[in-house]
Amino acid sequence: MSSLGTALADGSVVAKRNIIKIKRIPDLLVGTLISPIMFILLFGYVFGGAIAVPGINYREFLVPGIFAQTVIFGATITGAGLADDMQKGIIERFRSLPMAQSAVLIGRTASDVVTNVIVVVIMSLTGLVIGWRIRTSVWDALIGYALLLLFAYAISWCMALLGLLIRTPEAFNNLVFITIFPVTFITNGFVPIDSYPPVLKAIAEWNPVSTLVQATRERFGNVGPGAEPTAWPLQHAELYTLAWIVLILVVFVPLATRQYKRAAAR
Repeated sequence: MSSLGTALADGSVVAKRNIIKIKRIPDLLVGTLISPIMFILLFGYVFGGAIAVPGINYREFLVPGIFAQTVIFGATITGAGLADDMQKGIIERFRSLPMAQSAVLIGRTASDVVTNVIVVVIMSLTGLVIGWRIRTSVWDALIGYALLLLFAYAISWCMALLGLLIRTPEAFNNLVFITIFPVTFITNGFVPIDSYPPVLKAIAEWNPVSTLVQATRERFGNVGPGAEPTAWPLQHAELYTLAWIVLILVVFVPLATRQYKRAAAR
């Protein structure tokens, strides 16, 4: 078997380990689900009456933004899990096994994709309950979901590098919260960008999370007949989002792999 085939085979075993861990400790998945469901319900019912979006129901405007925020936070499980494994010495045990070194990262990031799929399905059902609808074809909807999962997969490699560098789950979670939270909120996910002050508006327009939300809204048919976006990234939301996905993977996959080899060699 080729080295790539070996890495993928070993990675599938590690991914299975992580998925079984979620099955045995369901609190991990429940905690990931509670927050986005609360956001959908609170924003949809509490703030929905105060936030006007021209040409579209606010709940349909909101749900793609919650999707994007949730899968990004879901991708942080990779870093938290690696930091936990480093702290408990599990990485050293992996090092003693006849397995590809990259398998741990491949398996960890792949298992996060599975977790995000489960989360997105449950969130979609929650969205349907509050009035969100997909108004395009099945093919467009699948592309929208694929964009969400691909972006989250790319982010999981960033989180893998951070988890290997920080090494303690507590410190990792604190750092992620203060960085990811503003990145996912200074977007078009919850309110129209036109309501922002000029500086924040410019940041939001070029924020790849905003283009991810815009692209999924377009694929789900959740875009109103109002004014077209004026910023280039939002006008070419899918292209800009895919470019960021490729850039993140090209940069962080080798960085995370090299850091894992260093950490495992200590």
